[in-house]
Amino acid sequence: MIERYTLPEMGAIWTQENRYRKWLDVELAACQANAEAGLIPMEAVAVIRERAAFSVERIHELEKTTDHDVIAFTTNLAESIGPESRWVHYGLTSSDVVDTANALLLCEAGDLIIARLQTLSDILRRRAFEFKDTPMIGRTHGVHAEPMTLGLVFALWYEEIRRDIDRMARARAGVSYGKISGAVGTFAHLDPEIEERVCFLLGLKPANISTQIIQRDRYAEFVAALAIIASSLEKFALQIRHWQRTEVREAHEYFKPGQKGSSAMPHKRNPILSERICGMARLVRGYAVAALENNALWHERDISHSSAERVLLPDATIAADYMLAKTASLIEKLVVRPERMLENLNATRGLVFSGQLLLELAAAGVAREAAYAWVQRNAMRSWDEGLDFRKLVSEDADISRVLTVERIDRAFDVRAQLKNVSRIFDRVFGKIG
Repeated sequence: MIERYTLPEMGAIWTQENRYRKWLDVELAACQANAEAGLIPMEAVAVIRERAAFSVERIHELEKTTDHDVIAFTTNLAESIGPESRWVHYGLTSSDVVDTANALLLCEAGDLIIARLQTLSDILRRRAFEFKDTPMIGRTHGVHAEPMTLGLVFALWYEEIRRDIDRMARARAGVSYGKISGAVGTFAHLDPEIEERVCFLLGLKPANISTQIIQRDRYAEFVAALAIIASSLEKFALQIRHWQRTEVREAHEYFKPGQKGSSAMPHKRNPILSERICGMARLVRGYAVAALENNALWHERDISHSSAERVLLPDATIAADYMLAKTASLIEKLVVRPERMLENLNATRGLVFSGQLLLELAAAGVAREAAYAWVQRNAMRSWDEGLDFRKLVSEDADISRVLTVERIDRAFDVRAQLKNVSRIFDRVFGKIG
């Protein structure tokens, strides 16, 4: 399913063609740096740049014999370059090329993820202001608690996505490191200045110290950031699934003309996109586990990380990119039913104002324990007998003896519950105007 729905921009990053192109970029930068240092002829670099070419098909054909993809790659380059190819890969080990190229690939992927996050952030901001003052019931433990607004939900999600943007930016910076330090990281064949120049030419930073590879805590942080993003999207999608439940029906996914919900039940409109997002979050979390396990390798490097990364780096970024695009569409097109939200807010016949009533009694001089008992006995009758809580409170001798009708009315005023919504928005979005 992932392949079928792959977004072209992210998918293109992880093609074999682009992967080998990045390898070639590293090899050319190394040739340039070596020539500037006087280690190889500058004239050779000009020939190499002019003639260097590769074929994915030819590399795969050669790899059947070499059983080594980098050697197959350099052999294919030699076929196109000629005698000057002896200066290609000069002083390098395979991971110098692969890991430095990986940094380029991951930076490209990170940039796309950040752009997707920004798009989703913009949508959430817009919808937050659209429903800033739309009242709905807030729930704790899945049970009606106190009034809130739908705009607050979107504002909450907006701020989480802003944190995801910061997180992803840090992770992108963490993988933007190359290394040209040799088989065990000792610069036995090329000096650190070569590494510094190669990384500069490629727009990367040199690792202060490495083994044969870039250390995989950097990759683990990157994939963990993707997993956290996926968990944010799952959180949003799970909430939308709850809203779409038949008993709730406060919001639902857009259902386009001609869409079908069930092969057996024509009435069905299922939250299929939200469920898909929740399911895919599990995949990205799994990739994070593999990325964490790749950090522990034998001595200066083994190859156990390589096979996992060939799968997890493309798949995790493609999955996260896809989830972000679908979540943006889901929230932008989300159908909201304010009238149903109001029905649900009133469904418990005023019980959701019990907390404010408790405070009114305490402010009037009633001991908290006694006030709690007075409110709770009426609340339980309302629950158990289906009676109107407001009416029960007004008829309660203890409460009516302490509170005036006006103070009881104030306790049941939804506007009082929502008086600080604008101040929350100011905190999240900054003051407007």
